[in-house]
Amino acid sequence: MNPWTLLGSTSIYRNPWIHVREDRVLRPDGQPGIYGVIEIPPSIAVLALDELDQLLLIGQWRYTRNKYSWELPIGSSDAEDVNIQETAARELREEAGVEAMHWKPLGTLEATIGVTTDTQWLFLATGLTKGVSTPDGDEQLAAKWISFAEAVRMVLRGEICEAASTGAILKLDALRRYGPLS
Repeated sequence: MNPWTLLGSTSIYRNPWIHVREDRVLRPDGQPGIYGVIEIPPSIAVLALDELDQLLLIGQWRYTRNKYSWELPIGSSDAEDVNIQETAARELREEAGVEAMHWKPLGTLEATIGVTTDTQWLFLATGLTKGVSTPDGDEQLAAKWISFAEAVRMVLRGEICEAASTGAILKLDALRRYGPLS
């Protein structure tokens, strides 16, 4: 049972990628309060793995963190997207020019769960065909292929920090070590 009571909601800011709202609430202790929520459409991360067990990383400057980041191909869906796997295929094609024959869902992550509605869908893509990327105008992307084992080490060393990337890499590593849950 939800211990929070929503009294009302005010839209603070909206653009095509986020909606910020402030909710007036009764907290679990019965006291009035406010809760800020950032609504974000679902996003995806694609762990593209070739026949040599090489994983695709995308490098790009991340404005919000003021740093260069190596991560899996990731992106957000449109709110109208009904097939999240099609979104994943589109992002892989746009960012890296890669098409995949086989797709396996690796589950979801709920990023910054106390502040946002962002659910990140993780996919393993195999049976790859490599082509030419078509990044968005606000993206300057670099692609590199590294061994899956090295990607795991990069996560453990803190060189891959983006949440969906680390989650997908470590999830696949655990599945390889322990097998699927039954």
